[in-house]
Amino acid sequence: MDRGKDLASEPSSAPSRYESQKRRDWNTFGQFLRSQQPPAELHRCTSAHVLEFMRYLDQFGKTKVHLQGCVFYGQPEPPAPCTCPLRQAWGSLDALVGRLRAAYEEHGGPPERNPFASGEIRVYLREVKGFQAKARGVSFKKKKKSGAGKSDDQSTSSS
Repeated sequence: MDRGKDLASEPSSAPSRYESQKRRDWNTFGQFLRSQQPPAELHRCTSAHVLEFMRYLDQFGKTKVHLQGCVFYGQPEPPAPCTCPLRQAWGSLDALVGRLRAAYEEHGGPPERNPFASGEIRVYLREVKGFQAKARGVSFKKKKKSGAGKSDDQSTSSS
């Protein structure tokens, strides 16, 4: 039993999945900045660099986003393939920005100058979310914060 306590109290040597992904994302963003002409420095990066990075990542996306002229525009499950581009899913970009926002500050970046926390990034993510929802015929509805609906459901299901 003492042995179990000793193992549990030791810090884990392997980083969590989140921490590993955050490190990979940070390294990828750094490589992206260094590949720019002229190369950009991390401490001078702006929301424009972040937006450019997210657009760059679209080429590696796996989410089909129908264009307005596509016959399948607005259909969540089209019956046939089309030539519309694959893009990064909104949720993936949102999670990426969250990880990079944290990594920026962990690497000494001042929170008030965090380019991942800027209004431009929030607007871009909101636009991507809306466009992808329309293109796939999916609505992203905000979840209600009040617990009233939840208790009503519970009372009707228990009757």
